Amino acid sequence: MKLNLLEETRFEKVPVSVFENSKTASVHVAHRIAEIIRKKQAEKTFAVLGLATGVTPIAVYAELVRLHREERLSFKNVITFNLDEYYPMQSSSAQSYVTFMNENLFNHIDIPKGNIHIPNGTIAMSGIPSFCLEYEKKIESLGGLDIQILGIGRTGHIGFNEPGSAPNSGTRLVTLDDLTRRDAAHDFGGKAFVPTKAITMGIGTIFKAREIILMAWSRKKATVIKKAVEGDISGEVPATYLQLSNNVEFILDEAAAAELTRFDTPWLVKDCIWTDDLIHKAVIWLANHLQKPILKLTDDDYNTHGMAQLATEKGPAYNINIRVFNKLQHTITGWPGGKPNADDSQRPERAEPSKKNVLIFSPHPDDDVISMGGTFIRLVDQKHNVHVAYQTSGNTAVWDDDALRFVEFNLDFSEKMKIDNKSLKDVYQKMRTFLEHKKPNQTDSPEIQTVKSLIRKGEAIAGARYCGLNDDHIHFQSLPFYENRENKKNPVSEKDIELTIQLLQEIKPHQVFAAGDFEDPHGTHLVCFNIVLEALQRLRRTETWAKDCWLWMYRGAWHEFETHEIEMAVPLSPKELEQKKQAIFKHQSQKDKAVFPGDDSREFWQRAEDRNRETAKAYDKLGLAEYEAMEAFVRWKFE
Repeated sequence: MKLNLLEETRFEKVPVSVFENSKTASVHVAHRIAEIIRKKQAEKTFAVLGLATGVTPIAVYAELVRLHREERLSFKNVITFNLDEYYPMQSSSAQSYVTFMNENLFNHIDIPKGNIHIPNGTIAMSGIPSFCLEYEKKIESLGGLDIQILGIGRTGHIGFNEPGSAPNSGTRLVTLDDLTRRDAAHDFGGKAFVPTKAITMGIGTIFKAREIILMAWSRKKATVIKKAVEGDISGEVPATYLQLSNNVEFILDEAAAAELTRFDTPWLVKDCIWTDDLIHKAVIWLANHLQKPILKLTDDDYNTHGMAQLATEKGPAYNINIRVFNKLQHTITGWPGGKPNADDSQRPERAEPSKKNVLIFSPHPDDDVISMGGTFIRLVDQKHNVHVAYQTSGNTAVWDDDALRFVEFNLDFSEKMKIDNKSLKDVYQKMRTFLEHKKPNQTDSPEIQTVKSLIRKGEAIAGARYCGLNDDHIHFQSLPFYENRENKKNPVSEKDIELTIQLLQEIKPHQVFAAGDFEDPHGTHLVCFNIVLEALQRLRRTETWAKDCWLWMYRGAWHEFETHEIEMAVPLSPKELEQKKQAIFKHQSQKDKAVFPGDDSREFWQRAEDRNRETAKAYDKLGLAEYEAMEAFVRWKFE
């Protein structure tokens, strides 16, 4: 058993533990911390903890709070040192790490306030060197950190030790990488408001901890985790320096571990149980790796690239190639709602009923056309009963000056039409006053939220009409979780699910399309998908139609499914791709430069067009028919 484990992890240069999900992993880490606290209590001494901020440790802190409230874990013997803080940063600011730590941990436990240490984002620039030196001395005077918990940024930073940081660096002022600032833009209301600097513990400081745990959750951390765990030590990825420590452990959920060799290409490190899905993935990988069409792969290709076992058990190679080629070919369909009166045994969708009730859920008012605009139009053209539901208003993604411009238009219009506009002028002036004093990431006033929602609603209606829908097939849910953004810890309520159940019961769809792009940097897609999934799962327990409803996932402007994951690929002609682009253009507030564009500078229509073309090219390179573009879908498997 031990030999197998070594073989399986031979690419990994640090100890790695992988948990099913982030919740289970977070509880494990919290209990590790609690064990240290209790051990130190028994020794009648202090537990010195190095703490991190960001989304990653939130569930760890929640479990520590639960242990305090329900299992009487005391923090009176705990002294904490936080990794970092933005500079400059007022401690009372919503974006400060002081606020974060108080809201997520310190306000809910019995730790003495004097035992809490967080870098000071308010001191004068001239005082920073002495502050940093004193921070180091305080840690050393207590005998060092018993444990340091870390997250990891997409640049590979730990703390705010960005690329170029030295392995022996101490606490200091640093300049933040542009990607780090883009990732923080949503919390600050735009990248322009994100501080350019921060005070951070150094890598050398972190190294002195007796135990180091780096945590990472979600698929969007998978690429940098692979670099940190399997890559060469490099200042370009500061987390790789942890390979030099004997006291480090990476704790990951399955999504964050997805690109590690033992999970992504397990045939390179161990004998595999060759399921149909694994064969499909492996053969596509081999063809792409060798840049050969599937049907041209040989036994020698299999044998020299870690797949000899597959060729021996399931071969010869050509027979395997044929099976994978046919499976991939059968994902391609011009009939996303099923082809009437056709043999559907090898098609991705059922032939019957020939005219289906279809419900497209769109998290934001433009995800439908960005992600599946061509399929949307095709479903309508093929006479299916198509509905679209916009789950949120998307009002946070409208520029402030656009909101004013629309109200100014109404003022001018009412004046031209001799309509009394006194009340509207009052509202407009109130909006102007609010925006003149608006702080970064401050929630808009109700009037501004309404205007921005109406802007996006009008654009969504225009886009859906362009796709061929009548107004009575366009639904605006305005789910409460999005409108009530003050409740950050548990945003989804029963009302969100009830509203979704009601719409599903009204339409009784045979097909549901929902956003499966969980790498959306703001998390709205995942929240919206989980609401749809919960609603369908409840309905499947009691209603017959729901048991026959298929749930198809599409992806938005961020990433596409891997080729081996795709279960339905809908080809688009040049004309259809142009139609899709025109539908996206109806969303004028999102054109040119979106409020929260992520780390991709292309406009949304460009991302969508390029991504669809890339999917078609991927199929073409594997030896299948060449199309202009393709939209891809994966079917959700209900248990």
